[in-house]
Amino acid sequence: MVTTKNPGLRANSSCRPRGLVLQACTLALFCLCIWLGSLPSIAYAQSQAPAVHPSGDGSAAAAVAAPGTITGQIADKSGAAIVGAHVKLSLDGQSSTQAVVEAVADNDGQFTFTNIPPGQFQLTISSPGFATQTISGTLHAGEVNVVPMIQLELATAVSEVHVAAPAEEVAEAQIQEQEKQRVLGVFPNFYVSYDPNAIALRPKQKFELAWKTTIDPVTFVLIGAVAGIQQSQNTFGGYGQGAQGYAKRYGAGFADYVTGTFIGGAILPSLLKQDPRYFYKGSGSKTSRALYAISMAVICKGDNGHWQFNYSAILGSLIAGGISNSYYPPHDRGAALTFENTAMGIGTSAAANLFQEFIVKKITPNLPKHDPGSQNSVAP
Repeated sequence: MVTTKNPGLRANSSCRPRGLVLQACTLALFCLCIWLGSLPSIAYAQSQAPAVHPSGDGSAAAAVAAPGTITGQIADKSGAAIVGAHVKLSLDGQSSTQAVVEAVADNDGQFTFTNIPPGQFQLTISSPGFATQTISGTLHAGEVNVVPMIQLELATAVSEVHVAAPAEEVAEAQIQEQEKQRVLGVFPNFYVSYDPNAIALRPKQKFELAWKTTIDPVTFVLIGAVAGIQQSQNTFGGYGQGAQGYAKRYGAGFADYVTGTFIGGAILPSLLKQDPRYFYKGSGSKTSRALYAISMAVICKGDNGHWQFNYSAILGSLIAGGISNSYYPPHDRGAALTFENTAMGIGTSAAANLFQEFIVKKITPNLPKHDPGSQNSVAP
């Protein structure tokens, strides 16, 4: 019978789908168990992982507070560096002790602020003769903020003073150099300039030079020595001998020196705009230097830089000689004697200039260094 011929086939056909379902369910259950078993491990791993911050990783968060640097350069409109410009850095949101930092521009006009907290800042730049300028910016954490070139404009109210000041300062510095000039390190030699292009002296500086020469201690000693020689030779016999005679000779000698120095070296040079100094030549042949030195007894340099007749020295000698007639003995006075002494003074000046040109520099220590070969304006 058909129904009993192959009974196993029906049985096998009906059991196959049920076996597949069972296997699929078993596999799904096994996977579920594995997944459920892994949950504690995942939770533990997540608890040990580094926290993620909105701003990024941990290093980025640490960099938020890192200080920075602000630097820049200051110049004028021509691009020349402004040395010594004052820079004030103001920080927003900082404590009063940290709110303001100051710096001074170096020889290249550069300034630098280091270890500055990040945030808004303001720079205030000032320098004498220039208009104050203010610049704002933002410094980020760890940043080196290079400010664009800062160019200051001349202050209109003081521009003329700013331009005129350096010449007077240079002249003052030259006088200070001359006041260190001492022959053999002792005897004052203030009225000689070794700079062929020395700045013309202002009237105040001419009087300053005369005053420093007059009150120098060596001056008092030299006048005293001359007075002693005069007394030993009974020069100006009308003064007599003894302490009283010496005092009169000393007083007359000092009065001669003061009137001659101030009238011929300060008052008339200021009025006539002439320079009372001897300008060392130091170059050329010995003959040309000798002629130059001799001519300087009657020639001088004007404040305008041109050579001219030395009215100051000649008239100063005559005026001082006239004043001396009021205190010298009667037989040592007179107009003729005054002119005679003036002529002798010119000869003495010529001899002194020769001594200056060829000898004095060699026996004067610590002279300012100038190159005589570069002087084009020395020869009259």
